[in-house]
Amino acid sequence: MKISIITATFNSEKNITDCLASVAGQSYKNIEHIIIDGGSTDSTLEIIKSAPSVSKYISEPDNGIYDALNKGINLATGDIIGFLHSDDFIGSTGIIQKIAELFAQKNIQGVYGDLVFVNSENTDKIVRTWKSERFNRKNIKYGWMPPHPTLYLRKEIYQKHGPFDISFKIAGDYNFMVSVMKDKKINLEYLPEIIIKMRMGGASTGSVKGILKKSKEDIRALKNNGFKFPFLILIAKNLRKLPQLFKR
Repeated sequence: MKISIITATFNSEKNITDCLASVAGQSYKNIEHIIIDGGSTDSTLEIIKSAPSVSKYISEPDNGIYDALNKGINLATGDIIGFLHSDDFIGSTGIIQKIAELFAQKNIQGVYGDLVFVNSENTDKIVRTWKSERFNRKNIKYGWMPPHPTLYLRKEIYQKHGPFDISFKIAGDYNFMVSVMKDKKINLEYLPEIIIKMRMGGASTGSVKGILKKSKEDIRALKNNGFKFPFLILIAKNLRKLPQLFKR
């Protein structure tokens, strides 16, 4: 079973080495690591070219993160597809092995797990913990959603529910996930492990402006997918994040 991991980069020289190393160090070796670069002008491409774990890469201008991820999906030849941001890294060396085993053992279309936010400079320091829970489709309307970077899906799910809508700038992943989660033909499995360690400071976590923009896009995503009272769902979604501030 081949697992494709897609990473979008742009002037990512500061942290891309950690990202690449976390893939190269996995005990599971049937991994296709695809890099979609937006035309970096720093040393990002040199770092990518020197990494033997990178299966393929392209570097060209794009129309934002979701356009880049769509390009990666089109290039992917794996049975399973996941995403790893250039500033982030996989939680431990055995994670992809555990994900592969779940797909092999069970009749499922996806696996997701837990995520921790770490200090951007000291990645050993956990700032927030996003602990997910067993999949229950009904909980979507109560604001529940697993962290997108932990979600690994069979390629055919992207063919059915994709591509990402590039009119979204921050919440395209949420729009896509809501579409997937409400599909009654899709079964997902929760892996209670830290799948991703994410540095603080991304587009949706780095500023009040970013949070407000994401909230507007979240509401649009819920409307797109036919949910009534999207503002109330958004409130519930944000309230669910409060315990993350106290878990370490």
